[in-house]
Parts: sequence; structure tokens; C-alpha cells
Amino acid sequence: LRQIEALIGASSLKDSVRARAVAVFRRLAQAEARIHDTSPDQIHFHEVGALDAIVDIVGGTIALERLKVDRILCSPIELGSGVAHCAHGMLPVPAPATLELLKGAPVKLGAVPFEATTPTGAALLAAFVDEFVARPTLRVQRVGYGIGHRDGPIPNVLRVLLGEASDGEGEQDELCVLECNIDDMNPECYDYVLERLFTAGAHDVWLVPVLMKKNRPGMLIGVLCAPLLAPALTDVLLIETTTLGVRRHAVARPVLKREIQRIATRYGEVAVKIAYHHGRPLRGKPEYEDCKRLALDNGVPIHRIYEAARQALAARDLSPEPVEWLS
Repeated sequence: LRQIEALIGASSLKDSVRARAVAVFRRLAQAEARIHDTSPDQIHFHEVGALDAIVDIVGGTIALERLKVDRILCSPIELGSGVAHCAHGMLPVPAPATLELLKGAPVKLGAVPFEATTPTGAALLAAFVDEFVARPTLRVQRVGYGIGHRDGPIPNVLRVLLGEASDGEGEQDELCVLECNIDDMNPECYDYVLERLFTAGAHDVWLVPVLMKKNRPGMLIGVLCAPLLAPALTDVLLIETTTLGVRRHAVARPVLKREIQRIATRYGEVAVKIAYHHGRPLRGKPEYEDCKRLALDNGVPIHRIYEAARQALAARDLSPEPVEWLS
């Protein structure tokens, strides 16, 4: 790992490309380390460390840097089946590192009799994909294809679509809500459970105090997620809590088009999320983490950062309609 980091670090690539490429290799090293029960720095890459794998990861990172996409969506991942030859001998497909990297992601097995997703590909997906969806809604602008040499029962093709999210009125997400009621779990465990749920891909998680049978005070755990991730998140609830069952129902969520803009203030740059309705700005809100960072860096109350962001955005006159601020 250190040799690969040194090789990438000594290159003439942009700092952001070097950082993202190293992050992919670190993620891969962490997966291998968990499998071999050692530390990431002790991992020796075999097939992964070959020059073509370095080109794959660095090339993919450069492509994403040039595309400047806001979000990356991915359909369920085909892993393949059979066995693969590697430095450790014969390994079942998918490889252990591939499965470790794709924990929580929706996968498919057996459509082809060979390794359809390698650890290198899995590391790229794990590092860069923002959300796994079955049917993304977007206006397609460009399409790219990567074609493999091995023939199989399904096309050996990777297809990438570049487009914009639909901003038409009435756009909505199809999501799932998972719920369970608990009255017998150690309260200290809720923090751990929520962390596991977010790590597994939940959009949001909430706790609601409830009064249950026999007048017992309890807690309702609610999870909002993509339908493809519902099985994995259900497993987290069943394994990590004391519940014996999980309720699941589909929901539709109308959404506003939104974009992130960075605006300059006297304290530094702040990311601001602008929501649009019928193509016109409806309201804007500074991102909390940026405001928190600037407040700490400048030693001022955080409300001053929020006020500076409001003034800076108003001065830019982004729309003839005033932007309403949430305090």
C-alpha cells in the first residue's frame, strides 16, 4: 500500500485526483486487512497492485474529476459465479475482498460463469457511488460503453449514462420506510444501531417515544431508504436490536430540485443548498458543517456565519424572487 501511495503521490496528477485514488486503494487495503486479520499497511497487493489496476483506479478517478458530476447512481451489481485464479490459488466468485467492499450494496449472483466484478471494480463502486437505484430518473445527455472480451449469456458490457435529474414539477422518489417498536433494549445501544443503519445506506433514521402494550414506554425506530437497500437495513434492525419483526411499506416522496452553490463570505466560503419550485428559487440554507468549521476557525458565534452567508447570497441577486431563509 505504501509503495502505491508513494507512486501516486509522486505523480503530476492534480491533488484532488491523487487524494481520491489513494482513498480507493486504502478502502481496498482495509477490506483485504479484515479478511487476512492484519493491518492495511501490511497488505501486499497481488493482482490488484498490477499496473493495469493502478491505471483502472487512477483513470476512473480522472474521469470523474473531468465529468464534474454531482451524484453517482448505480444499478444492482452483477458479481458472476464460478472460481477465479489468483495469487492465493483458486478462489470462489465473488472474491472475499469483493464481498467485503460491497457490504450493504444490492448485488446479483450467477448471471455469468465468471468473475463479473473484481475487487478493483468493487473498490471504485464502494468509494464513489452515492446511491444504488433500480430505475434512476434523469434526462440522458451522453452514453458511454465499455466492452469486455469474454462472451457469456448476458452482454459483457458496462454502460454509463451522463445526464441531469429531472426538474419537472411532480418529480418524486420511490422509497421504503422500515419500522419496529422496542421496549427492552439498553438505551446505550441506540447510538450504535443508528450508526450502523446510516453506514448501510439509510437516507434518514429517527426515534419516536411510544407507549406500548402493558403501558410500557418504548421507542419506535424508523428508517427511510431506497427499496434496493431495504433487505440489508432490515437485517441490521433484526440483528442489532431486540425486535422480533420489522414493518415495511413503500412511500412516494415528491422532491424539489436543489443545487449546492459555494458563496464567499468575510469568514470564508460556505456551501449553500438552494431549493427550486417551478424553476424559481424557493429557499436557501447554508450547510451546517461549513458554518460550524468557519465558526471554529474564526472564533465567532455560529449565527454570525449564517448571517454572513445570508447577506452574501442576497447580494448576488440570484433571482428576482427573494430567497427565504430557514433559521
